[in-house]
Amino acid sequence: MSILTNLEEQRIGLILSGGGARAAYQIGVLRAVANILPKHAPNPFHVISGTSAGALNAVSIATHAQRLRTGVRTLEYIWKNISSDQIYDPNSGNLLSSASSVLLSMLGSKPNGNQVALLNNEPLAGLLSRVIKFDRIQRNIDAGLIDAVSVTASAYSTGESVSFYQAVKGIKDWQGPHRIGIRHELSLHHLMASAAIPIFFPARQIDNQFYGDGAIRQLAPTSTAIHLGARRLLAIGVSGNRTMAPLADEMKEEPSLLQIVGHILNSAFVDTLENDLEFLRHMNEVIPLVPERAIRKHGIELIEVDLLEISPSKELNLLAMEYYDELPKPMSRYIKPGSSGTMLSLILFEKGFCTALWQLGFEDAMAKEADIRRFFGC
Repeated sequence: MSILTNLEEQRIGLILSGGGARAAYQIGVLRAVANILPKHAPNPFHVISGTSAGALNAVSIATHAQRLRTGVRTLEYIWKNISSDQIYDPNSGNLLSSASSVLLSMLGSKPNGNQVALLNNEPLAGLLSRVIKFDRIQRNIDAGLIDAVSVTASAYSTGESVSFYQAVKGIKDWQGPHRIGIRHELSLHHLMASAAIPIFFPARQIDNQFYGDGAIRQLAPTSTAIHLGARRLLAIGVSGNRTMAPLADEMKEEPSLLQIVGHILNSAFVDTLENDLEFLRHMNEVIPLVPERAIRKHGIELIEVDLLEISPSKELNLLAMEYYDELPKPMSRYIKPGSSGTMLSLILFEKGFCTALWQLGFEDAMAKEADIRRFFGC
């Protein structure tokens, strides 16, 4: 069965979740997919949906839709040669002083005009400007290589999860519980907004709103791709939660502030995707049991979605602790060994850790080669 025939029958969507440095894992998975598919295969995804750091990967893949391996190779080069100073400035100021400013801003009744963030991530803006050619998105849509690309951010004023999308004609904006889709020409501003981890990176303005990390309040990460027409979803997560035994680790001391913040961010970045996928699986089981007459009577549309999930087989917070020595010295004054592996795994944009994530993603995907071949029909 050919890949193109399969795609024509059911649009395939790629979902890349957020998670800071953990997004390097996604590139290892995509390398395995590229190796399994025919060598010169174009991008097999009609719909590409990204959030936070996953949005950076998503848009880059969309700009190289002519050939999947080229897009993956570009991202491999970036992630395998990355360093924290390409993402944020570790020497942008005293972190404790910045934290005090953030706290005062939170307590103050009037804005002081300063950005409320601990770190300056302008280096990331420079990196993205150099490596992503945004004009290629519409060109690839017009050429029929992709149907839609979306980047999700969180609106601070309304709390809505906003999916900005660029797509073929005929796709309309949508609105659901705490989530909306808006047709918009994608740009650097959308990526910087989607990846603006609260407190750590400053909010970004698009039109008349300020936005932060797209994983915050994103209750249904799969809904964007489905709204854009995808009926078969490859979701690449960045959580190792499935490998953890409940309450396996004893905790004898009260959690530190970093552990608490890491716990909150972890729930935002990874838990919603897992819960959403579980909900879709249950729906797939229920749909065949719904009588046809009930569907006609109530005029409802039930969509069965084919799912393939690939997520880490190891705990990424523990993996991050193995590469603690890579953490820039200015940051190591505040993140101590053993203090918060979760936080470390989000901001450790360093070559060793990101390469290890890539390798884990590649191995996890190759372990599911049969599932991948079935999913793509090859």
